[in-house]
Amino acid sequence: MNIAFIPVRGGSKSIPLKNIKEINGRPLVYWTLKAAEDCNYLEKIYVATDSTQIKKVVEDFKFSKVIVIDRSEEVSSDIASTEAVMLEFASKYKFDNIVLIQATSPLLQTQDLDRGFEIFNKKEIDSVVSVVRQKRFNWEIKDGFAVSTNYNIYNRPRRQDFEGYFVENGAFYITSKENLIRFKNRISGNIQICEMSEESYFEIDEPADWIIVENLLRQHQNVDRLDIKLLATDCDGVLTDGGMYYSDSGSELKKFNTLDGMGFELLRNLGIKIAIITGENNSLVKRRADKLKVDDIIFNQKDKLQSMNDLCEKYNITLQQCAYIGDDIFDLPAIEKVGLGCAPCSALDIVKQKANFVTNKKGGEGCVREVAEYIIKRIDGGNL
Repeated sequence: MNIAFIPVRGGSKSIPLKNIKEINGRPLVYWTLKAAEDCNYLEKIYVATDSTQIKKVVEDFKFSKVIVIDRSEEVSSDIASTEAVMLEFASKYKFDNIVLIQATSPLLQTQDLDRGFEIFNKKEIDSVVSVVRQKRFNWEIKDGFAVSTNYNIYNRPRRQDFEGYFVENGAFYITSKENLIRFKNRISGNIQICEMSEESYFEIDEPADWIIVENLLRQHQNVDRLDIKLLATDCDGVLTDGGMYYSDSGSELKKFNTLDGMGFELLRNLGIKIAIITGENNSLVKRRADKLKVDDIIFNQKDKLQSMNDLCEKYNITLQQCAYIGDDIFDLPAIEKVGLGCAPCSALDIVKQKANFVTNKKGGEGCVREVAEYIIKRIDGGNL
């Protein structure tokens, strides 16, 4: 059984009762609870607190998976470690795997937890830690002088060519109960990372953090309330797995997924237009588009944003009323400008970083259906 564990103390010196202080219209702890509640990998969510005020606020959310438990005085002090709270919990409750979630990371999304568990479930992985990629040039003092530690000062890389490095963002940590007790640590053994969006770097520790995170939450909320009139998608790497297949006679073949066809149909039922924009000119794609009753198919187009602008003019809508799914560099301008930019989990890292929504499924494995469901859930009156 997979469970989430969220420790929330009543005592906070920098921001009194910050875990239930309202941020963007909701108590702080609500945001991580909502992300965990919607995670299919989690059966139960335990909130450990020493505060009756926090207990009441959390219980009033009426989340189906959430259980509020007490934490002892010994592990509720300023000097008590998070591991001490986790170990106290582990000694009293049954579970197989645990994800520690920090309430001070409200930018955590359900899809982040889903991807974290998918990584954790891989062979030989003992723990997963959430991280963000930073592209900063680091220095240290050595023998009295400043020395760069992660780049050559005589060959300064451009930001887009700099891979950067990973930093813990404190959002979540996954491990097994067995390893938690054995190593007395939130992560151990063979550790893997789960990369989250760059903005999730921010945690709420000080009042200044509050201002930054609240603005970011507002942006997220604007995305959550969708008014989508058109969904456009790239073909290879989204509708297909990007592979190149050939028959014995040398004819090119492509692998499509029936789940995506149903996704298109669900959106059409809501009056949403469907378009495919591809850099190819392939009869296979044309036949597939015809079968799916796609409204528009645009061939030989690498400038996806230009095509999106043309479609907006055709249907008298704005880019903010469009969703776009892509997996490669040519898709980036469109992903950045539309109301909902999406990418399959198999997309390039830079594309996933810029997308508003990253699917759990790879290209060709039903990722478009996943986007369709995401849109439908966020349209007023939309039901699956």
